[in-house]
Amino acid sequence: MSSSMPQPEAAPIVACTISRDVQNFDLLIEDMESTLGESWGDLGFAEALAFFGQPEAEAMEFVALAMDETDEENLVLMGEIISQAKARNISVILIAEDVTPAALHSLLRQGADEFVPYPLPEGELAQAIARVRSSGTDAAPEPAVEASGPQLKAGARKDGALIVVHGLAGGTGATTLAVNLAWELATADKKNPPSVCLLDLDLQYGSVATYLDLQRREAVYEMLSDTESMDEEIFGQALQTFDGKLQVLSAPSEMLPLDLITNEDVDRILDMARNQFDYVIVDMPSTLVQWSETVLTNAHVYFAMLELDMRSAQNALRFKRALQSEELPVEKLRYVMNRAPKFTDLSAKARVKRMAESLSISIDVQLPDGGKPVTQANDHGLPLANSSPKSPLRREIAKLAGSIHDLKGDQAKAA
Repeated sequence: MSSSMPQPEAAPIVACTISRDVQNFDLLIEDMESTLGESWGDLGFAEALAFFGQPEAEAMEFVALAMDETDEENLVLMGEIISQAKARNISVILIAEDVTPAALHSLLRQGADEFVPYPLPEGELAQAIARVRSSGTDAAPEPAVEASGPQLKAGARKDGALIVVHGLAGGTGATTLAVNLAWELATADKKNPPSVCLLDLDLQYGSVATYLDLQRREAVYEMLSDTESMDEEIFGQALQTFDGKLQVLSAPSEMLPLDLITNEDVDRILDMARNQFDYVIVDMPSTLVQWSETVLTNAHVYFAMLELDMRSAQNALRFKRALQSEELPVEKLRYVMNRAPKFTDLSAKARVKRMAESLSISIDVQLPDGGKPVTQANDHGLPLANSSPKSPLRREIAKLAGSIHDLKGDQAKAA
């Protein structure tokens, strides 16, 4: 008879982190421990491939593959790790910091189930783990970002507000404002959220799909090519839903000439969107085209984005003169200064004032420099509210969205 005491059974390992050095991802360690306790392990890249061939791998539910910009040199190896895991029905959660969109796209295409940016947003890893676990039992798991469009109601007449964003120079942050303003409006009222549609009308370089990690679909080109036969069903099929709250018409999958669509085409698209949604946000190309007049005429507010530099000042002056020469409603323009100087930078604030006076314009909105978190949010395909909620830029955009929503509510009550 043995006199040895029985030993408690160790918790089975159901997950592993895979990284070059897990100590580089201290937040990942904390979240794994809080979610799984001691039921997880850690592997290096090379160790992971060997581990998949061991009997212990059969009990594995998922792996968290963590990488940063240094690891992009080993994309082939990480792609093989994902392939080996998927071949054994092991889910893959991709944790990435400062990784290029091309690298992320490649790894997601190879089978990664979930993507979470690093530093980890609060609670995001736990939600990703819950989703990959449910996908093992559900016949049709719900994706984190829905790809299908909404079911639109025939004959709807919402007469939604049309808000346009136009960058007067490259890199002024027009698409960042359009995406985040649309998201803030979609989440402006928790009890009675308004319906919001974001239209990317930059047919050549539109990046709304990239900023929200959505696919570019052929249905968009098909809809744009024949707007005469467009109905609610066709328009709805061209839309995609982001996180269940925001409807998005992305730019086409291929680069197309801006004159592919006419004034009449744009009129039909805007009418359809305004009839179906409370707010329609349009991200315009920086180039003025024939149908720019149609968008401006229909817009309730037309945000013109600029910065505190000479090119923006010159372009703003030329833009204003071009509209005045055609007797277009320049009173709809609201100039937005991106990367505006801080409150304490009195010299720069004086320059902003002189710039506005010299152009005979009013700079109605000043947005602070969002810095690196903005680039990270855009590369990771997330609004600032999700990836960096305390960002000063996010707070200002949220204030802008709140004022727009309050104004619309007051007008509805008055009517």
